[in-house]
Amino acid sequence: MCGIVGYVGRRPAQELLLAGLARLEYRGYDSAGLSVMADGEIDSVRAVGNLANLRAAIDERTAHGGAVATVAAAATIGIGHTRWATHGRVNEDNAHPHFDTAERVHVVVNGIVENYLALRERLRADGAVFTSETDAEVIAHLVASHLDGDLAAAVRGAFNELEGHFAFVAMSSDAPDVLVGARKECPLVVGIGVDEAFFGSAVTAFLGQTRRVQYVENGEIVELGPEGTRFTTADGRHVDRQVSLIDWDEDTAEKGGYETFMLKEIHEQADALAETIADRTVRTDGVDLDDLGALTDDQLVGARRVVIVACGTSYHAGLIGRYAIEELARVPVEVEIASEYRYRNPIVGPDDLVIGITQSGETADTLAAMRIARERGATVLAITNIMGSQATREADGVLYTRAGLEVSVAATKTFLCQVAVMYLVALRLAELHGTLDVARRTQLVRELKSMPRLIEGLLQGVEPEIKAIADRHWKDGFFLYLGRHVGLPVAHEGALKLKEVSYISTDAYAAGEMKHGPIALLSESTPVVTVATNSPVLDKVVSNMQEVRARGAHVIAVATEGNLDIGEHADSVVRVPRTDWILQPLLAVIPLQLLAYRIARRRGLNVDQPRNLAKTVTVE
Repeated sequence: MCGIVGYVGRRPAQELLLAGLARLEYRGYDSAGLSVMADGEIDSVRAVGNLANLRAAIDERTAHGGAVATVAAAATIGIGHTRWATHGRVNEDNAHPHFDTAERVHVVVNGIVENYLALRERLRADGAVFTSETDAEVIAHLVASHLDGDLAAAVRGAFNELEGHFAFVAMSSDAPDVLVGARKECPLVVGIGVDEAFFGSAVTAFLGQTRRVQYVENGEIVELGPEGTRFTTADGRHVDRQVSLIDWDEDTAEKGGYETFMLKEIHEQADALAETIADRTVRTDGVDLDDLGALTDDQLVGARRVVIVACGTSYHAGLIGRYAIEELARVPVEVEIASEYRYRNPIVGPDDLVIGITQSGETADTLAAMRIARERGATVLAITNIMGSQATREADGVLYTRAGLEVSVAATKTFLCQVAVMYLVALRLAELHGTLDVARRTQLVRELKSMPRLIEGLLQGVEPEIKAIADRHWKDGFFLYLGRHVGLPVAHEGALKLKEVSYISTDAYAAGEMKHGPIALLSESTPVVTVATNSPVLDKVVSNMQEVRARGAHVIAVATEGNLDIGEHADSVVRVPRTDWILQPLLAVIPLQLLAYRIARRRGLNVDQPRNLAKTVTVE
């Protein structure tokens, strides 16, 4: 999740680009950079860290004067980028814009190029010199390889060779008054001014300059000049695109038009999941975790036991990971609350793989648990969302969730991506241990890759039913959540979300344990949320639903599409798309996130900043 901005017009480009990047910095702050052009000469400047560092680098260059400062002062066209690192370390070489060997093509990119390794080797054989570790740089060299005077044609040629999900904007000294953008599944929007035009990853980038926008659809190429825009498909066919007038204020625009960051981030989950699995599921019959760093396959397969340490939402992701690893790889797994593990004098050693899950990479209890494990000889793997965080320095290997910046305190997309990474680890271990045949691995990889599309469809259709349930139950003072097997961690996460944002008391239980105490809490119309998706234990879950309903409780079921029988045992049913039962948590949790959200909003609460909570817990 990076921020892209572009400008072409009559005004000085540099300040407009910096202003746009300031509005997009929430999309990434690992590094920033821009390239501007005047009279066919391009000046590029990049800096590690936040936008203030880029401004300082620009000021230093301006103070020295010379040709570089002259280009920057005269430029009326340019591109800018703020980076959320996914491929490659956080350093200046990996910052955008990237350029080809001759530096005549500059690009800024958001997303992932899945086939960059093959393209890079081919381009190197043709003489291209690469200067970064990123997948994005390949786009600059690829566009340059197609360039013969027509930048739009070169971008189309490159676009048709690229695999993955991405948006990028290209600028070339061969086309001194044109920017060309392309979109494949990642956001890109055009702003139209008077004798000028803008590119942005979001309307936020240019909202202070114009409210007239054109939306770039998937698979489209856009040529931008001061006189207007030209939209084409990837095969060159012209596309008419109307101009829309937006009435957002800047705060709403920062949220992408959503009423809150939490809702925006719930709706970003399809893209976040796609980023997380993209280049790791290129093979049809398995997954590759080439970004594990120094941690080797021998260390993974040599572990006699996996121990997962985490807190809060990350702990629930670890619980799903336990079911997946034990089911698919047949390796025993323990999941520990990190704040308890660190004080327990745990039995852990060289034969163990310890996985620390922390969204921020700075959670104090999880870091302490990882240190204990490493001191006692265990191999430690960190799963985190933040490059350069402390967890990455406390581990033998790291897997990044690539969810992008999450502003709302209540975790949504980062949880989903943690779960996805746990499935990737489970599938990799299963392949190394030989516990799944090729057909089963292929099926699971295929269904995992289809998940972003299923999530997108679910989010488009589930809101009316969720709103109806929230309207019925927002005044209730207690909710019970029930689940079995992989549905149990989903129930725990759903209950936590409701606690966090609505301040309603909840309890989550293994459904089979209900008769051992929690059933005493039920009264007439108590809402009982049950995760009842298709699974080998569904008949047991249905039996528990019948038991609570017989006590007068109001049963809210999350079920799988096509299962009509569930409606006989529940008062409200929310259905999620059909997929392999082991992967159902990726879908089943989304209605529970939305239910918590809608109830909290109905109660008039600030869901982005719940009382007493912080995004990152860096102290005990």
